[in-house]
Amino acid sequence: MDARNPEAPGGRELRDVAENLFQELQEHFQALTATLNLRMEEMGGRIEDLQKNVNDLMAQAGIDSPAQKH
Repeated sequence: MDARNPEAPGGRELRDVAENLFQELQEHFQALTATLNLRMEEMGGRIEDLQKNVNDLMAQAGIDSPAQKH
């Protein structure tokens, strides 16, 4: 090592490998986050549909829904 290049031998290669690994992990995390967000939106839509169907069934049965009581 000299004063102009304080890295140990192989240090640059190790740093490059670590940076590449970090970049890959970041890309995988972003993809996972996007997938989870999409699935949460889909689930939210399904829950809203289910709630509407339950309310419709309760109305057909002549039952007040708890939301209407409050």
